[in-house]
Amino acid sequence: MQWLAKISVKRPVLATVLILLICVIGATGYFQLGVDRFPKVDFPSVAVITRLPGAAPEEVETELTDKIEEAVNTISGIDELRSISSEGVSQVYVTFSLDKDIDVASQEVRDHIGRVLPLLPKDIDAPVIAKMDPDAAPVLYMSVNADKPIREVTEVADKQIRRRIENLAGVGQVLLLGGAKRQINVWIDPLKLRAAGLNATEVQRAIGLQNLTTPGGQIDTGPEQMTLRIRGRAESAAELTPSHRTSTRPISPCDPVRRRLGRRSGDD
Repeated sequence: MQWLAKISVKRPVLATVLILLICVIGATGYFQLGVDRFPKVDFPSVAVITRLPGAAPEEVETELTDKIEEAVNTISGIDELRSISSEGVSQVYVTFSLDKDIDVASQEVRDHIGRVLPLLPKDIDAPVIAKMDPDAAPVLYMSVNADKPIREVTEVADKQIRRRIENLAGVGQVLLLGGAKRQINVWIDPLKLRAAGLNATEVQRAIGLQNLTTPGGQIDTGPEQMTLRIRGRAESAAELTPSHRTSTRPISPCDPVRRRLGRRSGDD
């Protein structure tokens, strides 16, 4: 560094220009430096979400969460393992060390969950295994309010507002939270049901089997080819009532029930 000191003493103008050049480059780079509040960072974290409808938190803890934790606990590189057991939902979050490849980690979690699936209850929904992505969090919430029934407001938000937002550039996904979807409530008459020698499970099975639309095959008629479809899905509650069926038939599990249009909130 002695040669630099000698040059600076002998040629002070050159030293001043070098210092000013460094300052100008530094100031330009500082003001042009990009700043991102949510930078693109891949956190080595994997979430396992499993649903068991109607189960209490204690049952979710023992039947789902504990078994899933035991399955993924043997994976190497785990830094933190935490879980949340609520009514009908089990959430297990696996955090790996920073040097762990997130793709490899998620695949290992899927493999271990696949091995423990036979030990889980049969009526669970398929476990959802997803990488934790900060960019996937919603950045905009919109609320819809009107002096109309909740079902009509839900229809407007789903059929009009949601579809227009989805067509905007840069929108990845639009989720509709809350609201009330249209459904048909089934009210069972216990006296008629007992007289027919049936139970509620048989009524539920009958409604499911009689409300289906299935393919019926194809018919070749020379130059034309027709595709058949068996239309068995009811379009309204009136189509499910026994009055719309012929009277010359044996009793059906759908007879001792009455139906009406309703909402998920069940306040009709």
